[in-house]
Amino acid sequence: MSRFSGFGLVKQAFRHQEHWQRMWRNPTPKKHYDIIIVGGGGHGLATAFYLAKQHDKINVAVIEKGWIGGGNTGRNTTIVRSNYLWDEAAHLYEHAMQLWEGLSQELNYNVMFSQRGVMNLGHNLQDMRDIQRRVNANRLNGIDGEVLDAQQCQEIVPIMDCSGSTRYPILGASWQPRAGVARHDAVAWGFARGADSHGVDIIQQTEVTDIVVEDGAAVGVMTKQHGEIKAGRIGCVTAGNSGVLAGYAGFELPIESHPLQAYVSEPIKPILDTVVMSNAVHGYMSQSDKGDLVIGAGIDGYVGYGQRGSFPVIEHTMHAILELFPIVSRVHMNRQWGGIVDTTPDACPIISKTPVENLFFNCGWGTGGFKATPGSGHVFADMLATGEPNALSKAFNYWRFHDGALIDEHGAAGVAH
Repeated sequence: MSRFSGFGLVKQAFRHQEHWQRMWRNPTPKKHYDIIIVGGGGHGLATAFYLAKQHDKINVAVIEKGWIGGGNTGRNTTIVRSNYLWDEAAHLYEHAMQLWEGLSQELNYNVMFSQRGVMNLGHNLQDMRDIQRRVNANRLNGIDGEVLDAQQCQEIVPIMDCSGSTRYPILGASWQPRAGVARHDAVAWGFARGADSHGVDIIQQTEVTDIVVEDGAAVGVMTKQHGEIKAGRIGCVTAGNSGVLAGYAGFELPIESHPLQAYVSEPIKPILDTVVMSNAVHGYMSQSDKGDLVIGAGIDGYVGYGQRGSFPVIEHTMHAILELFPIVSRVHMNRQWGGIVDTTPDACPIISKTPVENLFFNCGWGTGGFKATPGSGHVFADMLATGEPNALSKAFNYWRFHDGALIDEHGAAGVAH
């Protein structure tokens, strides 16, 4: 793989941009791999990259039923932050944040990580008490955070209605300056390019239809296109489809699959240089590098696997955004989409062994998966390489819902599910 550089860009310009290399191969699957990763989204590709780079595991395959990055990775609102309340979640997301900060250099690929700050608004006294509690907890964990009053919010985001006449007046906010956004497609492509350069096979348009289990241990996967592929260990990173894969192996996961909607506007001139989130009014918005307003909210209440949501959620979110930002009332919406997120009872992920030997799951991220992409891949790669959880992932085991050791981020850190 050739390295990208400014010199290379100039060189290709003189060659009419006709000689760029393909970023990853399209290999024929082998009959046996040391490790198979089911799911070619950001988390699966990050896992493959760190397996190869950190653990020298190169006899690895990533199997994706569609195209890489075509699921939730390509359907999210690109927010990156680490200001979670509980220690276990905060440590994992901060680990991811630190990886984000050097990711473009590590991958030699511009993931367009922009640390423009994330603001979580407070609209009543209880919101502000929660914000102060969370910021103090973040600081104790070495995570940056500030408590802002309404005037400071107005100075950072002039277009926001901070007057006292709104239905839900803005009393203040938490502010994480190191947080921001990244380009979702570029994250998947960068990890795919990096993994492929180390020898990982990325196998697209190949659906896993069963997990082959013998004597209580997973020994391979059955695919629709290539038949059975054997493996020493199998890691499943398939977001909202995780429950289906667990069913193939004969056990259940404590997750629900919901549609999560987002939408973008027509491109407009720059008006918002940060990310604003509100759990009470319930909407969040940022502006992309192309000028689109990127808008999202919470999950649809019903469960399902259809990658579309219901109109009432769109209407509810529009009301919230117009309440916060009256200036956008005449902006046209371009398109909306839905991704299938898998939510757990405590709003934290499952990164764990399972009742089936040699089968591991990384799921349950709900609405918080994209921001953890490099951290999730890093700790899951460690688990697949060694067969055991490390200090960061140990708390997120499958059995915590049985023994009661929950990490309850519901409402604690602006988690929308």
